[in-house]
Amino acid sequence: MALELRPNCEYCDKDLPPAATDARICTFECTFCAACVEGKLYNVCPNCGGGFAPRPIRPATAWRPGLSVATRPGSVTRRRLNYSLDDIAALSAQVRDIAPEDR
Repeated sequence: MALELRPNCEYCDKDLPPAATDARICTFECTFCAACVEGKLYNVCPNCGGGFAPRPIRPATAWRPGLSVATRPGSVTRRRLNYSLDDIAALSAQVRDIAPEDR
């Protein structure tokens, strides 16, 4: 199963196409831009409380049959925050000083 490659930051709605180098994901594929992860979320996913990692870039060239962004494009379904900004800030404040591997 391939990553969904969601098309936008769930916080600020910035476009994050499949080749975006500033896309960050949590283990549940929640997707945010690096600026929001660092400056607003403090490396705390507002949906699950986990940390983030850079989203991998799907190859543009099918080095193996059927395995490229052309044959497995990113999603077009835009996502939005599930929680209020106050709720998100509270969760970030509560767990941001705990390393993701210890949450």
